[in-house]
Amino acid sequence: MGVFVFLPLVLPLTAWPVARLAEQHLHPRTATRLLSAAAGVLALCSTLCLGLLMVVGTAQLPGNPLPDGWSDPEVREAVPYDEVAGRAAIPALLAVLTACVLAGARHRRTRRRAARALAGLPATPVVVLPDGAPYAYALPGGGRDRIVVTTGMLAALEGGERRALFAHERAHLAAAHHRFLLVVRLAALANPFLRPLRTAVVYTVERWADEEAAAAVGSRRTVARAIGKAALASRSAAGTGPAGFAGLAFAGLAGFAFAGPVPRRMAALLDPAPAARTWPSVFTTAGLAVWGAAAGTTVSALSSANSAVTLFLVLKAATPL
Repeated sequence: MGVFVFLPLVLPLTAWPVARLAEQHLHPRTATRLLSAAAGVLALCSTLCLGLLMVVGTAQLPGNPLPDGWSDPEVREAVPYDEVAGRAAIPALLAVLTACVLAGARHRRTRRRAARALAGLPATPVVVLPDGAPYAYALPGGGRDRIVVTTGMLAALEGGERRALFAHERAHLAAAHHRFLLVVRLAALANPFLRPLRTAVVYTVERWADEEAAAAVGSRRTVARAIGKAALASRSAAGTGPAGFAGLAFAGLAGFAFAGPVPRRMAALLDPAPAARTWPSVFTTAGLAVWGAAAGTTVSALSSANSAVTLFLVLKAATPL
């Protein structure tokens, strides 16, 4: 395997330039799907890499339950700096698994708490809460997706702006944006180098919903105005909103004026609609983002697969019948 076994751990360093190029030059729908897929694959590959290193490190510990042949020099030679890398991988992998399990548990707990809060209300697609605090969010629930909005938020917007709000939240539900957000959050926990991808996807899912809302209401300026008004109303009422909104945002439930840099979203809506071409030319900045992410993900996946197969064959040869 050689030093290539470490590639999945360091290739996510390319996340920062890829994230910047994608969020600035790709259609938000394409950027969201590309960055989420790349983050998921790179996170799986880096976790697999840690697992392979842990096997080597664990096999050398006295009293381990693994076959004695797994600690032979032939096995250790498969990994450079096996003693240091193997032993360091053990706590690293445990930390990754613990963080992801806790994140998944918190995600489910927050979703259940949000559902219970609406349990006594009519089972309608839109729930209007009698609350002066201006906020709105999409609550995915399988066959019972719902949009939650307060009277305070509706009072801050006019007719066309309200339609933009509802179109924005429906776009979140229709495209299952909460799943993209959950994937990139878990990926960032698995490998901190992937945090730029998470930040970029938080922005691109909002931009995706903004573009869908603009197409639905037929006015990009109306959507931009609605976002600005909602953000100003939310800021003036800071501290009066629901205590659990931070948890809802964590669970992947998108708020109309809470997620993503609002000035950038408004500026993008005041510009012409982005082109929806999926695979731009490699000689453009957008093409560099697409093909760079695809190349990095492919190299990481192939390196992980090669390391896994090689180590499996080495361990199989070292395992007594």
